[in-house]
Amino acid sequence: MSNEIQLSNPPLSLYIHIPWCVRKCPYCDFNSHAIKGELPVSQYIAALLHDLEADLPMVWGRPVHSIFIGGGTPSLFPANAIAEIISGVRARITISPAAEITMEANPGTLEHDSFAAYIEAGITRFSLGAQSFSDQQLKTLGRIHASDEIRQAVSGLQAAGADNFNLDLMFGLPGQTQEQALADLQAAINCAPQHISHYQLTMEPNTLFAHKPPAGLPDNDKLADIEDSCAELLQAAGFVQYEVSAWAKTSKNIDYRSQHNLNYWRFGDYLGIGAGAHGKLTLAAQNRVIRTAKHRHPDTYLEQRDATFISKKWQLESKDLIFEFFLNQLRLKEGVRKTDFSVRTGLSWERVEELVKKMVASGLLLDHKQLLVSSALGWRHLNVLQEQFL
Repeated sequence: MSNEIQLSNPPLSLYIHIPWCVRKCPYCDFNSHAIKGELPVSQYIAALLHDLEADLPMVWGRPVHSIFIGGGTPSLFPANAIAEIISGVRARITISPAAEITMEANPGTLEHDSFAAYIEAGITRFSLGAQSFSDQQLKTLGRIHASDEIRQAVSGLQAAGADNFNLDLMFGLPGQTQEQALADLQAAINCAPQHISHYQLTMEPNTLFAHKPPAGLPDNDKLADIEDSCAELLQAAGFVQYEVSAWAKTSKNIDYRSQHNLNYWRFGDYLGIGAGAHGKLTLAAQNRVIRTAKHRHPDTYLEQRDATFISKKWQLESKDLIFEFFLNQLRLKEGVRKTDFSVRTGLSWERVEELVKKMVASGLLLDHKQLLVSSALGWRHLNVLQEQFL
């Protein structure tokens, strides 16, 4: 890659992957593996910290502004293990005092320690994988919890003093009507989360659903009606959409948007440690941007005695930087800051100026001088808009 402008280091986040779950869901394309026997908790923690140490030379002197512990089901690890991971990270890299530290959890009572214990371990935000409040749909989705367990988990969070949690909720489920989708969403709103991730069920490659799709999936017209009516309900409940599938409560003093995900979408940097974790790092001194991927299978990952946790490492070329920058930034309602393009990619705005003008002329983008924002048409056809930068 021949950069034209000196790169500037963006904010840095840390993603920690814990790859095990009780059972693999048929729609899931994440690097997750059903538990077989006892979890190797101690060995995995040691591997995570060695993995981080091996990556540190690429980020010397840079503080971490957010941490996300994802999976799999991270809450399968007890609170003392999560505390050991967080304290081990703190001993190796600076974590900003106000850093958001999120952990994914499932509602099943057998899948997590007490939420109070996780808060004491250092977790400041929880993301609860509800997916639906319909027991029938939960069964179709292969979830092992019931709707009552979601409410019990939420009650547990609130009793523990958790004041920042997200609920994951799907729409476009097999046979789901608009009324059922709204009822599902209202049940989530009634749980009083500060954030709702509301996203469409999709048939991802290499999943059981992709091999054998469930019957009765809503067509595009029904999906559009569901999405529009759900957006109205979320707005009426005081949620603000800031990303394609992300809605946050508004507050004068607290920003309930996911700071970790915002950094992804703003084309920030992130270290990825754990089996199958991906990273994206700006090496400003070398004026290049790289991506990393760690060994995917937990057994292979744990076998890395010589600290070669990276299975693949590659440099982003100009065309990749352009596409990935717009792919991420256009997901945000706040739009694209033109000045961010150059400092995050090292490329001059002239590289994309004519294409941007074409998108403005087509009505997909609105040009507000230093800010590009998707129009209503562009937001409706976001995939089409993003693909123009490929």
